[in-house]
Amino acid sequence: MIVTVTLNPSLHVRYDAERVDLGASNQVSRVQHQAGGRGLAVARLLRIFGHEVVAAGLAGGSTGELIRTELARAGVATQFTRISAESRRVLQVTDMHGVQTAFDEPAPYITTEELGRLAADYRALLDSATAVVLCGSLPAGLPPETYGSLTSYAVEAGVPVILDAGGTPLRYAVTRGPALVIPDLAAGEPLPELAGAGSVVLPADGGVRVLSGEGEWLAGAGACQAGSGSQAAAGFRDALVAGFVPGIALGWSWPDMLRHAVALAVAVSADGRPDLGAYETLLPQVTVTGPRA
Repeated sequence: MIVTVTLNPSLHVRYDAERVDLGASNQVSRVQHQAGGRGLAVARLLRIFGHEVVAAGLAGGSTGELIRTELARAGVATQFTRISAESRRVLQVTDMHGVQTAFDEPAPYITTEELGRLAADYRALLDSATAVVLCGSLPAGLPPETYGSLTSYAVEAGVPVILDAGGTPLRYAVTRGPALVIPDLAAGEPLPELAGAGSVVLPADGGVRVLSGEGEWLAGAGACQAGSGSQAAAGFRDALVAGFVPGIALGWSWPDMLRHAVALAVAVSADGRPDLGAYETLLPQVTVTGPRA
C-alpha cells in the first residue's frame, strides 16, 4: 500500500460562466468540484495505474467531507486526520474566452493536539505501507520540521519516502534519509544542500536528471514536451512524482523507473488527466543515459 500525505488539501470549485462582470450578478452555467493538493493528484494517478493507495493528511469541516467524497468517486481510499477548522477552498471562475480568475482561501490553523493525532494516525498507516509520498505546502500552525518528523517515522519503520518539497520544510526533511527527493525550487533559486537524500531528481532539457548512489542518470522524451503555463507545469510535476513512486516501492531499475516517470509526466494534460494511449506510445521513446544504461 502506498500512502500519500497532503497536509494542506483544498476543494477546487470551478464556475463556468458566459461572462464575468465585476460588481454584478453573474450566471453560472456549470459547477465542478475536485479535491486539490499535490498528494491527492499523485494518489489519483497511482490509482489509475492499479496501485493500492491511501490518501492521508488533514481535513476538516464540510469541505473536508466533500474532499473525501470526491476522492472516493475516483476510487482513492482516504485516512485523513480530522481537524476542527474548515479545509480551504479554491474558487476558479472561467468565462467563455477561457480567462480564469481564482480566489484562494487561507489554509486552516492546525493545533498542537491535531498535529499529535496526525502523527499517531500516520505511524499506524506505516505498518502496511510500501512507500510514503510527502508533498505540498504546510498549513498554518505546523512547524517547518513536520516533513522531517514524518520522514524519520517512515525511515525508522523501513518505509521509503518520496519527498516533494521546497524551502525550510525541504531542508529539515532531507537530512532524515528520504529515498528520493524532488526539490520544489522557485525560478532562479539555487539548489540547497541535499546531503542525506538517497537520490535527487532535477529538471533537465526535455526530461529529468537524477543524482543517485550509482551515478548520474539523464532521461528525456525527445521532441515530446509538456505543455506550457503554470497549470501544465503542475500537472507535469505531479505526474513525475507519481511516476517514480512504484519504482521506489518495488525496487525497479533506474532505466525502467525513468522511462515510466518521464512518459507519464509528458502524457498528462494540464488538468492532470493522463492520456494512457500517449503514455504507451511514449514509453519506448524515452531515452535514458547513465552509468549502467
